[in-house]
Amino acid sequence: MYCLELAGDEDAFAACEAGSAGSAVAVVAGGVATARGIDPAGVRRLAYTHAASELIGKTDADIEAAVAALRAAKIDREGSVAVRARDVRSQTGVSTQAAERQLGGVLVDRGFEVDLDDPDHELRVLFAGSNDTNDADETNGDACCLLGWLAVESRRDYGERQPTDRPFVQPGSMAPLDARALVNIAGAGSGTTVVDPMCGTGGLLLEAGLVGSDVVGIDAQWKMARGSRENLAALRETAGEEFDGDISVLRGDATALPLVDDMADAVVFDAPYGRQSKIARHELGDLVGGALREARRIAPQAVVVADRSWDDAAQEAGWTVERRFERRVHGSLVRHVHVLSG
Repeated sequence: MYCLELAGDEDAFAACEAGSAGSAVAVVAGGVATARGIDPAGVRRLAYTHAASELIGKTDADIEAAVAALRAAKIDREGSVAVRARDVRSQTGVSTQAAERQLGGVLVDRGFEVDLDDPDHELRVLFAGSNDTNDADETNGDACCLLGWLAVESRRDYGERQPTDRPFVQPGSMAPLDARALVNIAGAGSGTTVVDPMCGTGGLLLEAGLVGSDVVGIDAQWKMARGSRENLAALRETAGEEFDGDISVLRGDATALPLVDDMADAVVFDAPYGRQSKIARHELGDLVGGALREARRIAPQAVVVADRSWDDAAQEAGWTVERRFERRVHGSLVRHVHVLSG
C-alpha cells in the first residue's frame, strides 16, 4: 500500500488523476489518499499529487499514536534517515517539529543515523483532518496520521511553462497544471495517441506530448492551427527527448474530423464558453454535440471541459459519463470536467 499527498483543495479530482498512476486510489482524509499500487514514472508526471510513500502505518492524528505505530512497525531497511512531518492544510494543529523530534528518536533507538541533508530514506508523516468533500462518490474520511517511506515525488515544473511564454499567445489559455491533470485523467502516456479537436494554442497537446503521447490537434481557425503547431515545435526543441512523439496539427471542423475511426486512445478538449461559437459557425449545442459524436467515433475515452454540464449530449453521442467535476476558476466561471468512457 502507498499513501499519496494530494495537491490543491479538490481531493476527488486529485484522486481521479492519481488513478492514472495508481490502483485502487481512495481519499482517506483531507489532502491524503491511499493506493494499492503505483507506477513511479506515472506519479512523477501527476499535477495534483505531490508524492507517494510506502505506507507503514495509519493512526489517529496525534503524535503519541504515530510514535506507537512506528515502534510497532516492521522496518526492513538500514542507513540514514530524515523525518518530514506535515500538518496537511493546517487542519490538525499538531506540532510538526515535535513529531519529527519524537519519531526521529524512535528511529535512532532502532539503530538509524539521522541525516537531514541527504538521507538514504525519508519518513513522511502526514497529519490530516477530516475530508469534508461534497462529492457523493468520495468517503468523508476522519482525521488520521499516515506514515510512509518516501517512494517518489512528482515533478513540479509547471511554472516554467506559462502560456504567456509561448511563441503564440492568446487570452484565456488553460494553465499547464490543469492541462496536465486533464490529459493524465484521459490516459495520456507513452504509446498512446491523444486528439484535441478544438486545440486553440495547443496547451492540452503540449502536456500530452510531455508525458509521451503522439498528439493530433484540430482547430477551425487557420491562425490557431498554425499557432498551436508553432508552440508544439518550440516545446519539442527545448524539451528534447522528453517530447519525442509524433505531432500533427491541421485546420478542421470538430463535428467532421478528417480522421479515421478508432485512430486515437483519447480525446481531450476545452469547449467554447458562451451561447454561440462564431468561430466554428455552429450553435454551441450543435458544436459540442457534434464534437462528442466524432470523439466517440475515433476514441474509447474522452475528457471534455466546458462551462456547463453536457451530460445529456455526451450520452446521446454514445458516451458513459463516469464522473463530472465542477471546478471554480474565478467569479462565476465554473469548469465542468466530464470524464467519459465508450
